[in-house]
Amino acid sequence: MFKSHKLLLPICFSICLVLGNIHSFAQLNDAIPDGNPNGKGYKNPKNSNKQDSLQHRDKYADSITIFYRYYDSTRIRSIDSSINDFGKRFPVPYTYDDLGNLGTAARSLLFNPVLKAGWDAGFHQYDIYKYTIENTKFYQTTRPFSELGYLLGSKSEQMIDFVHTQNKKNNLNFSFEYRFINAPGVYRTQNASHNNVRFTFHYQSFNKRYEGFLIYLSNKHATSENGGLVNKAKLDSLALNNPFELNTRLGDSTSFNRNPFNTTVNTGNIYKETNILYRHQYDFGTKDSLVTDSITYKYYYPRFRFQHTFLFSTNEYSFKDNNAVPVNYLAYFNKSISSDTVLYTDKWKRLNNEFSVISFPDKNNQSQYAKVGIMVQNLWLTTNENSKSIFYNIALLGEYRNRTRNNVWDILANGKLYLNGINSADYEAFISLKRQLSKEIGTLQIGFQNVNRTPSSIYSNATSFPILPHDKFLKENTTHLFTTYANEKAGFILSGNYYLVNNYTYTDSFFHAQQFATLFNVLHVYGEKKFALSKHWNYYVELHLQQTTGGAPLNIPAFITKNRIAYEGNFFKNLFLSTGLEARYVSNYTSPNYSPFTGQFFYQQNQTLSNRPDINAFFHFRIRSFKAFVRAENLNTLNPKSGLVFNHYNFKLPDYAGTGFWFRLGIWWNFIN
Repeated sequence: MFKSHKLLLPICFSICLVLGNIHSFAQLNDAIPDGNPNGKGYKNPKNSNKQDSLQHRDKYADSITIFYRYYDSTRIRSIDSSINDFGKRFPVPYTYDDLGNLGTAARSLLFNPVLKAGWDAGFHQYDIYKYTIENTKFYQTTRPFSELGYLLGSKSEQMIDFVHTQNKKNNLNFSFEYRFINAPGVYRTQNASHNNVRFTFHYQSFNKRYEGFLIYLSNKHATSENGGLVNKAKLDSLALNNPFELNTRLGDSTSFNRNPFNTTVNTGNIYKETNILYRHQYDFGTKDSLVTDSITYKYYYPRFRFQHTFLFSTNEYSFKDNNAVPVNYLAYFNKSISSDTVLYTDKWKRLNNEFSVISFPDKNNQSQYAKVGIMVQNLWLTTNENSKSIFYNIALLGEYRNRTRNNVWDILANGKLYLNGINSADYEAFISLKRQLSKEIGTLQIGFQNVNRTPSSIYSNATSFPILPHDKFLKENTTHLFTTYANEKAGFILSGNYYLVNNYTYTDSFFHAQQFATLFNVLHVYGEKKFALSKHWNYYVELHLQQTTGGAPLNIPAFITKNRIAYEGNFFKNLFLSTGLEARYVSNYTSPNYSPFTGQFFYQQNQTLSNRPDINAFFHFRIRSFKAFVRAENLNTLNPKSGLVFNHYNFKLPDYAGTGFWFRLGIWWNFIN
């Protein structure tokens, strides 16, 4: 049960005090962009001054205009204030499973191959906890905006989430993000800690010819590894109904304690990543203006652009065991070691320089452009044996984008070809066609993707991680066909993904890699629908179906569904409420296993998971800019045979059990300065 009950009283008192002193709520209004990926030519005279799209606002004004776009994306988005789906706030999606504790290694239950050519280290078990360049947001706002989030859960689980952005001037914006996740866990040697920091800076000269984008991000993942339970059958006969009693295959059980402030890892993985990216560009184009009765709005339309992108990153991947027991390594992992200390480390440095030219054929549609460029990449690898290696890559790239001004058509095509270097002959090609059929009928998207890539570096002989054999694996080739039909008016989405895979590289034990040379395919169909049962009762359903052929070495379930029934609506003017039950069900399947030493989920055929549906009760509400999420999770673990005890555990992997009853309280609060 939730042991931090002593904190509930001060938290509730603080919430009541804060809510009682809220005087105004800043509404988040949608901007009206013209589709320009860099914000030039943005037309919204209501919120403009003579020089730019952002006017100087009265600090006592009761509204704010704020929007953002992701790095390398042209789509303008507004801040999401919805409360009905907790998955939008929680870092682990329902289509993923961790090892039974927030922050531990996680994997997708859906087929999710690496669809990126070029260098890849091969460590992806913490991807969902990372800040990435691709999910970086660049904001524009008329007033400083901040959001503070705090999540408190059972067994001292906590998450802190903070975002701040503001425009210092009309042409200069910066943002800062920080997230901290710490979870000691239910089982021994399972504590996990993640620190994420991101800073962005966006500048545009007053004549709108020069523009710069800066991204700094840092990720640190520190997670203890216990290797799974020694005897999972004992879960049914715990003396104190506390899984912490059970022995695990890794870690010194005599010295480990569940401390929410302890982030030390004696047995486990420590991954560190730092990225510094700066993209700047200079435009040649035409000026224009719009004259009204009292105001002149000035615009600049690029026709030709020179662009340079600089990226420097460092990645350090380490597994260490300071309490290694040779007998256990041999018995549980079939690995012989000669000392009580184990260490594997890879340190990568990467330097990218990308030079591109971009043409805009239609000045009135800045979302139509063609781009060609070249990328030069340098790579340095240092292992724990002090072995140093140097690599390089040279690649050509191209892109064409055309989103029509009436938003009926959206066409995107891009590609990259590696001409020389360690990833020579790698390539990726992508094309997507999206068409709005009508507001009543909806939108249809079809696409094609083909990736030819060198297997990740962890499968090469350069790494210090003990994956054998270090054969010269052939290049993986994956073809991906996809389609999506969405009808917003009817409230449903239907999509399909078809994968055709050749030379699939995978692991089949704790330290052994294989390549499946036979061509196989995977079909994935997805659908979601909202049913309005009454004025305030809604039923949401999401469904995934997967099927493989060709004897593929994959451990994926055939059926995943998430269902949510909620009583929701707007009450008492400022109260938005969503409360009800949600359930996730994963069909019985032969799950993978996990190697804590290499960070890989590996293929196995001996053990099948058969779990109850995960059932959660939730009470979410929003009052003006304050959002609260109160949740009672894993109600399915109730065991009536033992009384009111939640010890009927679901399993995440063959030797990794989930948790019993779990309580979470999360708050997110927006501030407008």
